Amino acid sequence: MSDKKIANIFVQGAIASSFIGDSIQKHQTKTTIGAHSIFLGQVRADIINDKKVAAIEYTTYEEMALQKMHEIREEIFTKYPLTCMHIYHSLGTVAAGEICLFVFTSSPHRKAAINACEEVAERIKAELPVWGKEIFEDDTHQWKQNK
Repeated sequence: MSDKKIANIFVQGAIASSFIGDSIQKHQTKTTIGAHSIFLGQVRADIINDKKVAAIEYTTYEEMALQKMHEIREEIFTKYPLTCMHIYHSLGTVAAGEICLFVFTSSPHRKAAINACEEVAERIKAELPVWGKEIFEDDTHQWKQNK
């Protein structure tokens, strides 16, 4: 493990498409990059027991989640030849149709960028202590089961 500072991946509310576009544009000066891979998680308007999901409210134990994300990040950088990696996860309420997770990996070659991006997205779902409360249109709710 390195002595790198633990990055804060959390943002309040939905992740704006303008933020995603700006993040991509900022990498145009990094000319050793040959490939980017992006995963965007979007809140679905699932129908559960005849009720439609209107939003998901994300909560976390922030210190634990950031430490775990730091460990995942270090492992991914060891495994793949990445130039950079950026991760943003929403906290608070995100409406159906809005972006709640943004994973952005960059590498000199596409396979590393693609494989690292996929692994990071899967590990976030499986390992990060982030919980989603599905809020239905009738204002009732249930805790989301990750799949």
